[in-house]
Amino acid sequence: MRVVVGVGCDRGVALATLEAAVEAALSSAGLGREAVVAVATIDIKRDEVALCHLARQNGWPLHCYPAETLAAIPVPHPSEIVRRYTGTPAVAEAAALHRAQGTVVDLIVEKQRLRGEDGRNATISIVRMKP
Repeated sequence: MRVVVGVGCDRGVALATLEAAVEAALSSAGLGREAVVAVATIDIKRDEVALCHLARQNGWPLHCYPAETLAAIPVPHPSEIVRRYTGTPAVAEAAALHRAQGTVVDLIVEKQRLRGEDGRNATISIVRMKP
């Protein structure tokens, strides 16, 4: 199975928080890291140190999209709080769905949030792609 992992996170999130959030989401779907073909997020996170490191250490391409692009993607769990801060009602779900566009089978992990020991939040969604 091939999947795209969508990521939303607080600014300054620790790598350990992102790793734990991704592992929890993959585990809930019965998947390992080898299933991930890409990570997707909003363009304002393109310089997020922990996110860049997570993608690099796993060899996952990191795709970043503007808020306007993500706002046009219908998602099951929009958030007005997220819209207030980013300009789009969803980051993780919308980014994963957008990256997998044309190859989407289904959203197998809807928005799943983890608050790390660093007090920061990470939100993960996973989209299964066609083989």
